[in-house]
Amino acid sequence: MTGTIEEFKQLTDTEEFLQFFNLPYDQKFVNVNRLHILKKFSQYMREIDENFPNLSAEEKLKQYSLALQTAYEVFLESTPQEQKLFKVFNEKPKNVVTLTEITSD
Repeated sequence: MTGTIEEFKQLTDTEEFLQFFNLPYDQKFVNVNRLHILKKFSQYMREIDENFPNLSAEEKLKQYSLALQTAYEVFLESTPQEQKLFKVFNEKPKNVVTLTEITSD
């Protein structure tokens, strides 16, 4: 990894992050899961920043690289619905009765 923290802060796309850290990825997989990967990655970065505030820029980038790889792998083994990263997955639909709410008398 030869990038700097300043270069890292300029990145916006999932592919840019993956390329910055030289992580292999499947473009089709990223196309489907990009927002989920970035959301999970941002959660991991926040944890790193909160738990290890004194890391050097180089060490922080190493931790971020591992965090992005982990975020990517989470969705290889799990679904966005299972991870419930976004509000839409946590809200109960309005005016809908689910099958689990139906009982027989």
